[in-house]
Amino acid sequence: MKVLIEISGMEFYAYHGCYEREKSVGSPFVVDVAVEADIKDAAERDSLKDTVNYLTVYGIVTEQMRIVSDTIENVALRIVDAIYLLFPDALKVTAKVSKLAPPLGGKADKVSATITKQGQA
Repeated sequence: MKVLIEISGMEFYAYHGCYEREKSVGSPFVVDVAVEADIKDAAERDSLKDTVNYLTVYGIVTEQMRIVSDTIENVALRIVDAIYLLFPDALKVTAKVSKLAPPLGGKADKVSATITKQGQA
């Protein structure tokens, strides 16, 4: 039995970007994560230890958002890899990192990078 566990709209203020001003002033970001897993045991046993704990996933995202990167692609990849490190049986992990009001010289709501990896399970 598969489940898709999603955490959407996680808001952070962080210092990612290739320009020095972005790294010193920072900007708002939104992160969405989806983890596909086989949760048959968790559902039958009502067991948190047999599923993907979304509180743990939130902690992973928070930790990775604190590490300054030049690109949001790097942040998204680190989030996916860190989730797999703690949940190696996950079937698929997707992380979308969005920078709100990016410095593009014109109006844009956000720029986003989405990375998806398939597990080995």
